[in-house]
Amino acid sequence: MKLNRPARNPHSETIIALIDVVFFLLVFFMLIGRMDATAPFDVRPATAATGRDMPAGGITLAVSAAGDLALDGEAIPREGLSPALSALLAENPELRLRINAHRAAELRRVLPLVAEGETLGFKDVVLVVTPEPDG
Repeated sequence: MKLNRPARNPHSETIIALIDVVFFLLVFFMLIGRMDATAPFDVRPATAATGRDMPAGGITLAVSAAGDLALDGEAIPREGLSPALSALLAENPELRLRINAHRAAELRRVLPLVAEGETLGFKDVVLVVTPEPDG
């Protein structure tokens, strides 16, 4: 007597490997990629011996060595800064302002921006610095 075996269903284990690869790539790009807007010019913050980790959230105002400004990665003229900041603050009164100034930027260009942020009503104005290298 000959018994017919039922046909085996192919296992769908190949899709599991594909899902693993996709999640690996997702985690990789989340760890490596920048989630913050970058300025259209080079900004290397000043070094500081003390400080805390940069708080998340808020908007970033970048200042180049020549004094050019960028708000969340978009170049902005000095005259348009105050209205843009006021509009953003009107949308979210708890918004944080991070000022990321190049280490060669003159202080006379940076300090008025801090004062302007406080005058407009930002409760938290943060200056971005780089920690000193160990050793």
